[in-house]
Order: sequence, then C-alpha cells, then structure tokens
Amino acid sequence: IIYSEKHKLRDSETELYGGELVYPHERPSRLDFILRRIDEVGLGSVSSPFDFGMDPIIKIHDGEFVNFLKVAWVEWQNEGFKGEAIASNWPAKRMSTKRPSFIEGKLGYYSLASETSISEGTWEASYASAQVALTAAERIGNGERSCFALCRPPGHHATMDMYGGYCFLNNAAISAQYLRDKGAGKVAILDVDFHHGNGTQDIFYKRNDILFVSLHGDPMEAFPYYLGHADETGSEAGEGYNVNLPMPPKTTFSMWRKSLQTGLEKIVEFRPDALIVSLGVDTFENDPISFFKLKSHDFFSIGSDISQVRLPTLFVMEGGYDIAEIG
Repeated sequence: IIYSEKHKLRDSETELYGGELVYPHERPSRLDFILRRIDEVGLGSVSSPFDFGMDPIIKIHDGEFVNFLKVAWVEWQNEGFKGEAIASNWPAKRMSTKRPSFIEGKLGYYSLASETSISEGTWEASYASAQVALTAAERIGNGERSCFALCRPPGHHATMDMYGGYCFLNNAAISAQYLRDKGAGKVAILDVDFHHGNGTQDIFYKRNDILFVSLHGDPMEAFPYYLGHADETGSEAGEGYNVNLPMPPKTTFSMWRKSLQTGLEKIVEFRPDALIVSLGVDTFENDPISFFKLKSHDFFSIGSDISQVRLPTLFVMEGGYDIAEIG
C-alpha cells in the first residue's frame, strides 16, 4: 500500500453542486477512514512514495496543461479573486479554441466541468498522487502480484489536457504508460468507478497496446455525460480496444457483476502483462452522488472475480463519497 500525507495539501472549501457552493464530496477525510480500516484489518504495510519526477507525467499530459496546473492558483490570487478558482467560461461548440491569456479564460480552456475548484495545494497534492501511483507501478513492474496506490486526488477524469471531476493528473494512465516503458507489452485498465473514466478513454482511444474497460452509470443520466456510450469502441489502431459497459439507475450487484464478467472476458482475451484497476467505490448503495445499489460485502466478490484473471494487479484509488463507510 502506497500513501502520501501530501494529499492533505488539497483541502478545498468549495464545490459547485446542485446550484450551491458546498463543501466538496472529495475531501481529505476520505483517506483517513480508508487508512483506519487498513490498520483494523491488517491489510498490509503502508509505504511512502518515491519521486519519479515529471517525465512520466509529461508522457501522458500536455506540457502546457501541466504548467497551467502548477501556477493556476498563484495567477488566480494575483488577480485579487477572493474565492477558490472555478471555471465559468468554456470554448463551447463553434467557438474559438485559442487559449486565453487571463486566468479566468485559462480555467475554462483546461477544465471539462465546473464542480472542481482549484485551491491552494492542488498541484502539490496532484503531483504527489501521481508519485503514489508510479511507486505502486514500480512494485508491480518489479514482480509484486498486487499493490494498492492510495491516491488522492483521484485521476480517471483527467484527460491529456483537461481537469475536472475532482481529477487533475490521470494516475491510472500515467501508471499504464510507466509499466509499458518498464517492459510490459500490453496493459489492461479496468475502471469500476461509478462514473465513466472519460479521461482515461480519451488518452488511450487510438492505441491498441492498452485496453480500457469501464463499468459505469449510463452517460445519458450520469456525470460525466459526454463519453461512455457502448458504441465508443476506439478509433484507428485503437478500434476494438475501448469497452464501455454503461448501466441504468438502481443497478443491483447481480446486474453489475454480469458486466464485470463481460469486461474480465475482454481482458483475458487481450492477454495483458499487467492489470490496473481504477478502484472507485461510489457504486456503493448509499453513495450520495451515484445511483447503483452495491452493498459492502459485494466488493469482496468483485475482488474475487478480478483475482481469477491471475494478473499482476495495481489498484489505483478513484472515487467513493459515502465518507464514513468508505473504509
């Protein structure tokens, strides 16, 4: 288990939700409850990450986007704005896609949704989260059968050049590329978060060396809305290497598990050298921003099913917002 205290540097005060500014669903205490439960059950030792630098991040993310994340909070403050940095303008359909020079325009240029504010410590926490994932990937590359990257902020909504959905750097994607660079011929990513991993799909959509399989709420009814349909199967060299399994409101575990089996069959057919699981647990029945009905004990069955593919497996923490029960 890899974990960094630096995640606490991101402790935003605001999230735009239901027409109000509320305290964010994605908050530092999520990891407190997880760590407490890890200790209670003796799941394993918890280690700090190594620093792999910027190179693995830049292999996935646009350099100008990364530079924006580094300085956005400072630029926002320098303009005298009092609240946290939240996008309010976007290059919408048929509008120019030139990047503005003013910070308010930059926020919209680089964001895919308005719920996620940028606050003090956001970059530092995001960088540390990527290092957590990379350290876990290094363990897998060196022969560990499984490793848990306790990442925060999460990452699967971050595209090559956009942030949103509480995500800034795509930890799973960065890990997948790192494993490829370490010698893995093929890598599969299984995203079990309630919300579609739109960032991960976008990053690998034209590639055939990394299979992306996502189980999620129907994007006609659930965030992030604009990707995640079943007919999105990849393009160019990546045709057939993107698998979306959307499901409707009130999906029960028996229904969800059938989709998991379909996804695992695709992974077995792909014959990867390693598996990355984007481990969102917001499929839980009491999650406040999701609509599946999985119960706590169902997650043991998910683990059992995943273990049957017998692959070195890196678990990367994503969502899950029933805070008191997340452990």
